[in-house]
Amino acid sequence: MLKSKPSFPQLMALFLIAGLTAFLWAAAPAVDRVYAFSAPESFSELAEAAKPGVVNIRTVKIIKGGSPVFRHFFGNPHGGKRNPFDEFFGPFQGDGPQRDFKQRSLGSGFLIDDDGYIVTNNHVIEDADQIKVIMADNKEFDAELVGRDPNTDLALIRIEGVSGLKPLDLGDSEALKVGTWVVAIGSPFGLEQTVTAGIVSAKGRIIGSGPYDDFIQTDASINPGNSGGPLLNLDGKVVGINTAIIASGQGIGFAIPINLAKGIIDQLKDKGEVTRGWLGVGIQDLTPELADYYGLKAEKGVLVTQVFEGDPADKAGIKVNDVILSVDGKPVSTGRELSAMIANTPVGHQTKVELIRDGRQKSLTVTLAKRDENAKTVATPSQDTDELGIEVTDLDSDIARRFGLDAKETGVLVTDVKDGSLAREADVRPGDIVKEVNRTVVKDTNDFIRLIKKNQDGETIQLLIKRPNAGYVVVKIQRK
Repeated sequence: MLKSKPSFPQLMALFLIAGLTAFLWAAAPAVDRVYAFSAPESFSELAEAAKPGVVNIRTVKIIKGGSPVFRHFFGNPHGGKRNPFDEFFGPFQGDGPQRDFKQRSLGSGFLIDDDGYIVTNNHVIEDADQIKVIMADNKEFDAELVGRDPNTDLALIRIEGVSGLKPLDLGDSEALKVGTWVVAIGSPFGLEQTVTAGIVSAKGRIIGSGPYDDFIQTDASINPGNSGGPLLNLDGKVVGINTAIIASGQGIGFAIPINLAKGIIDQLKDKGEVTRGWLGVGIQDLTPELADYYGLKAEKGVLVTQVFEGDPADKAGIKVNDVILSVDGKPVSTGRELSAMIANTPVGHQTKVELIRDGRQKSLTVTLAKRDENAKTVATPSQDTDELGIEVTDLDSDIARRFGLDAKETGVLVTDVKDGSLAREADVRPGDIVKEVNRTVVKDTNDFIRLIKKNQDGETIQLLIKRPNAGYVVVKIQRK
């Protein structure tokens, strides 16, 4: 059947429609387009290649005279009420000498070289009297502790005289992106060589486990027994060490980034311990209110809240209320970031610290010391300020001790805030320590009252407050 050829106007119309369609597609917002994503068809090759490098760790801790404790907590393995036969046989068991109790625990780990070094979590092997390593082929070996770092929950153990080991390669956790696939291998509940897969849910998570929290969050299934096992990318390289879970949350697990672990592993292998740099300051993040209070243009930097006498910062001339901007040319924006930078800097290194003091930028050189990992960092009658509704008292050594403060702490302690007062509306709280009024240092209650009375009605009073468990805050009170 013959068909007539399209006319010239028809061709032009088709051409214009095609061009308009292409233009609209190119101009359409990216969010309106639909992209198809798919999971890998299989993780089997990755799992097969990685399994020989993953080990099961079993430990035994001997508790002296532990039998009564064992009976008290574990007497009935099925739960519920105590077995009446326990009481029947009790007199024959309890009057004799107390036997030692062997507390057992399970965990995971992975080989990092041909010399038998194995990375795991500190909590897996802590205080263990015996450490057993079970390989993927079920061969069992005794392991020795090389070193551990409780602050990051990392440990290094070793098996000797074993050939044919297949260590895992270490990857780059910094390059890991949220949403990418990862695989966890370990021994959850003692089920060796269990493989689970998921995605990276978030990075840089802080869960309150220690001073160097910086976890990778993943929904790859992690359970008790996975601790110390590897988190792998799709190239089969270790990007994290599975460490923690949220007991009340399903599908939420946390892994230590391998980049954080690398330097610690090297130190444990070389010296059996971790040595960290120490600056000797108390710090906190710079809030918008604090930035405004100190007249800073940008909310960048870390506020120095305390300088420990005789420590490196004190010797270099760093002072309370300085705002640290950078360390060795690297900008810092949070206290945790600054702590990590200093901790990863060698002891004795001359560190250049850029800071702002009283609106002027300064540069100081600090020689870092060794961090001490074990260091922890009758009142005067209150006086009432009727204008604001605050009761304050002088700080003395007894009050300083009760609040965990330095004996040389200055300021006044807020003992009460009246309901309905200006101070209550501004969120001044009992237990706050007023350090400054309108950027003038407060030494005692007389100082505080004098500075408050200097302000006229309608003026704004700014209080720099040191608040327990919160650090420095700025409170603005508008006089009426």
